[in-house]
Amino acid sequence: MTEHSTGRGTAVITGAASGRGIGRALAGRLAAAGWHLGLLDIDPAVEKAAAEIRAEHGVGAVGAVADIADPAAVDAAVTAFEAELPPVTGLVNSAGVSSPVSFFDVDLATWERVMRINATGTFVVSKRVVPGMAERGHGRVVSLGSTAMQNGGGTYSKSTYAASKGAIEAFSRALALEVAPRGVTVNVVAPATIDTDIMGGRITDDRKPAFVSQLPVGRLGTTRDVAALVEFLLGEDAGYITGATYNINGGLRIG
Repeated sequence: MTEHSTGRGTAVITGAASGRGIGRALAGRLAAAGWHLGLLDIDPAVEKAAAEIRAEHGVGAVGAVADIADPAAVDAAVTAFEAELPPVTGLVNSAGVSSPVSFFDVDLATWERVMRINATGTFVVSKRVVPGMAERGHGRVVSLGSTAMQNGGGTYSKSTYAASKGAIEAFSRALALEVAPRGVTVNVVAPATIDTDIMGGRITDDRKPAFVSQLPVGRLGTTRDVAALVEFLLGEDAGYITGATYNINGGLRIG
């Protein structure tokens, strides 16, 4: 393992390639706070993202291209992180895809694709990373859910997406119970209406009123909003929080 003079350990972030995504915003925020980063995405742009973070923040950052639902690819990626970076103390399962197709129109192939990326991908990456945390006696896992899993659908996506995010929440609660005695916490962050490409592309001025009208706070959420919450849950001050779901939705769902 390469030695680094700064940092709070290493955070692995999936879905970190998109410049407009939550994963990329979080990567920049964590790097500014001294974290080293293992960035994982199916998009080769993840390697450029890692290089930009290294140059800007002077921390260790490695980008790896992998399908998060492929155990062999994930193993190779995380092995590369372990060879170059300090031990992994944080995992953020941020990668995901949406589905605006209604139940009556969705086909099995779409269902299986969304479940494979969102739910199976979260399981596969967690399965590779969490045992090392448990062995070392410390770790933080945060997975991205959605208000859709609570409301039965979102402001954009529908039943298939909601089911995949519901699976992430249930898995996270069960995992939290299993690993709590080993010093590892597991929590879910459930955003709604964040202006990222998962919302069917950029929320342009002509699309914005339909979304904002549903939000009591009167504005769209930003990747910065979500990244700030995730950063807290990865930190030492969140050590007494596990098995929880944190809503960050502008008031779309209260409670």
